[in-house]
Amino acid sequence: MNQRLTHVLDVIGPLNATAMAEARARQDVLTKPRRSLGRLEDLSVQIAGIRGSSSPSLRQKLIVTMAADHGVVAEGVSAYPQAVTRQMVDNFIAGGAAINVLARHISARVLVVDMGVVGGVEPQPGLVCQMIDFGTGNMARGPAMSASQAEDALVAGIEVLEAEIERGVDIVGAGDMGIGNTTASAAICAVATGRRVEEVTGRGAGLDDAQMAHKIAVIRKALEVNRPDPGDPLDVLAKVGGFEIGGLAGLMLAAAAHRIPVVLDGFNSGAAALIAAGLSPMAGEYFIAAHMSAEPGHAAMLEHMGLSPLLDLGMRLGEGTGAALGITLAEAAVRLLTQMATFDEAGVSNKE
Repeated sequence: MNQRLTHVLDVIGPLNATAMAEARARQDVLTKPRRSLGRLEDLSVQIAGIRGSSSPSLRQKLIVTMAADHGVVAEGVSAYPQAVTRQMVDNFIAGGAAINVLARHISARVLVVDMGVVGGVEPQPGLVCQMIDFGTGNMARGPAMSASQAEDALVAGIEVLEAEIERGVDIVGAGDMGIGNTTASAAICAVATGRRVEEVTGRGAGLDDAQMAHKIAVIRKALEVNRPDPGDPLDVLAKVGGFEIGGLAGLMLAAAAHRIPVVLDGFNSGAAALIAAGLSPMAGEYFIAAHMSAEPGHAAMLEHMGLSPLLDLGMRLGEGTGAALGITLAEAAVRLLTQMATFDEAGVSNKE
C-alpha cells in the first residue's frame, strides 16, 4: 500500500472523549431544558470530539467538488451525455451552479478538482488537477481502474485536503460531479452493504423505467464480470468505482487524520464514505451525514455506517449541495454551544 496512504490510516484516532464530556456538560447547563435542542446538541458534542476542543469554531468552511468521467456511460446508463461532466466543471468554476449559490450563502469556498474528466480542463483559478486518467474503464467489460490507480486516487484526495489545510479548514463538505457515477455508486453500495442491486439503484439524473431496468442489468453484469471483494475496499474501488469517488475517500481519510469534520453529501459522497470507512472504521466517527438522498441506496449506505442524516429534502443533485446545508447546521450547533449563556451566567433559575 502507498506509504502516504498508510501513514494517514495509521494516525486516525478516536474522538476526544474529554472534549465531548465537557461539551455535553456545558449543553446541560445552558439556558434551556436539557436536550431541548435535540440533534443540534449531539452534533455540537461530536464536533467538539473531532476538533479536540469543548469550544470549537467553524470559521473556515470548504466544499470540495471532485469530478471525473465513467467508462460505463458507453452502456447507456445515463440520461445525459458524457460531455456534461466537463461542461458542469466549467459552470462550477464560473460560479453559476447550485453548489456555488449555496456556498456563497454559507460563506464557504468551493474547490473544484479534476480527477479524470475526459479531455481534461484548462488550468485556471479555483481548479486543481489531480487527473488519474481520462475517465475510468467500462466496468461492465472489466475493472474500472487498476489497483495502482485506485491507490493514486486516494492519495490525490489526501493531497488535495492537506494542501488546503495550509489555507485553513475547520470543516469540509464532500461533493461530486460525473455523468454515470450513480451507476458506480450503486455497485459499491451493493457490494459493501450486501443489498440486492435493484434495492440500491436509482434513476440518477432522470431515467425512465426501461432505462432503469437496463441500468440494473449493467450493474449486475459489472459485478459478475469483476467479482469485487467486499472485504477489500481498494478492490471494490478498483473494480467498480470512480476516480472522483476514490479522491473523495482519500479526502475523508485525510480529514479524519487532521481532526476535521467531514460533511457528506448524497449518494456518490456516500459511496466514497463506504470506501473510506472500510479502510478505517474509526474514520466514520468524523463523518456527518448532511441529508437523505432521494437515491434509494443512500439509506442503505447510511444504515451500514451507522449514520443518521440531518435533513431529508428529497435532494439528489450532488455537487456538495446537501453538504453545504449540513455545514450551516454544524455551524449553528457549535455557535449554540459556545455562545449561549449558562443559567448562572444569565441569572436564570434552573430546574430544581
